[in-house]
Amino acid sequence: MITTADLRANKDLARSKAVGCISGLAIGDSFGDASRMQSNRENYGITTDFNSGASWSTDDTEFALLTAKILIGCKGKLTTDDVVKAWFEDVVVQDEFKRGGASEISAANNLRRGIRPPESGKFSTFHMSDGSAMRIAPVGIICAGDPERAAAMAEIDASISHYADGIWGAQAVAAAVSVAMVDGTMEEIIDAAMKVIPKDSWLYASMNTAFDIVEKANGSIIDAWMPLHDALRASTWATTAEAIPSAFACLKMAHSEFKKGVILAGNFARDADTIGAVAGAILGAKYSVTEIPAHWVAKTRFPSGTCLTFTKGIDLIQIGEQLADLI
Repeated sequence: MITTADLRANKDLARSKAVGCISGLAIGDSFGDASRMQSNRENYGITTDFNSGASWSTDDTEFALLTAKILIGCKGKLTTDDVVKAWFEDVVVQDEFKRGGASEISAANNLRRGIRPPESGKFSTFHMSDGSAMRIAPVGIICAGDPERAAAMAEIDASISHYADGIWGAQAVAAAVSVAMVDGTMEEIIDAAMKVIPKDSWLYASMNTAFDIVEKANGSIIDAWMPLHDALRASTWATTAEAIPSAFACLKMAHSEFKKGVILAGNFARDADTIGAVAGAILGAKYSVTEIPAHWVAKTRFPSGTCLTFTKGIDLIQIGEQLADLI
């Protein structure tokens, strides 16, 4: 691994990795959203590239941009007040969310009622959704090489909308991105994620279940594919204990290059956009934007604002560079 000091001394590398992370998240999000479209399934079976239609943007990318905006605004010194203020400015003000996740909508409703973190996340039917994990990658970027700090900051961000497994999933992804930013091996990245998850949690058990299946299949994607889906399936597909182990299982099976890893994760069934977004963020942080197909970066560079209207037209490359400057 390299060190945090190495990244601070090499701004070009830091920016390339940060942009890779943000772009990777958006690409994985878009791949997952596309792969589960019936038209794509009928035309291609699996999705391996963007077709000629418009690019996609879902709540995964747009809430990650909200987290990024908060971090840039507070210069990396995150507090609960910063999170609440930003949610009132950019989330609560919206009357509807065309592609919003249930956990985020619930949190916005709680904030309107005067409920604040951690109760705004805890007092929710959807507090164990993967909505916090999908948006947390920017925290891992600015905490490059410091997974403990990443986990602590992730809890601050996630608590507005999540509780228990919903927070632990965000902490796991933030810690993983943090280690990926300093060129950790996939084993080191996964170890960092597992370290912040309580051992008596559903998420921890599901992560181990996923890894056991992959190991018994000797890393064979074909042999592990259906057993992973069967073993991890929860009653709601956006559950942290299903989606996050699915993402890390994909990473365990395919991580030698960005493209293969994202195609695998983006084609995973159920909550494929979040599974793809998490895998894409981690792989993008590890391999940098230079290792991502340029036309994929271009296709997803400017979000549509489908969920959070303030994100329409934001330049992901510029956001990544601003986050890198906070390392």
